[in-house]
Amino acid sequence: MTGLVVCMVVLALASAYGVLHQRRSGRVRVRGRDGGKRLGAAELGEEIGERATLVQFSSAFCAPCRATRRVLAEVAGMVPGVSHVEIDAEDHLDLVRDLGILKTPTVLVLDAEGKIVRRATGQPRRADVIAALGEAV
Repeated sequence: MTGLVVCMVVLALASAYGVLHQRRSGRVRVRGRDGGKRLGAAELGEEIGERATLVQFSSAFCAPCRATRRVLAEVAGMVPGVSHVEIDAEDHLDLVRDLGILKTPTVLVLDAEGKIVRRATGQPRRADVIAALGEAV
């Protein structure tokens, strides 16, 4: 009987964790820990957008990264002055550590000066990316 109770508790905790993780993944939010950090062409390897830049940290075997790439490229194509830069996290470990990137995909929304204004971990929804750009532009 004790084994059954332990099993039920473990299943309940795992389910609660899964639901919480799924709800938080991909949400675009303001991150205080970025502390007004700015990124430019030196860090990104490309010029930042005239109005805003969507920076995506990806890895080679990340399935959600491909879907995120499509969403960000589509949004950047819809909004004038917005560019999309994809960075291979494995090739830029110093930048990944400096920015506290813990998983891929991670998306940073930069304003016209390169300041990080929003961050999303996981695959963001198109509507959330567009809303985040509203703050950046």
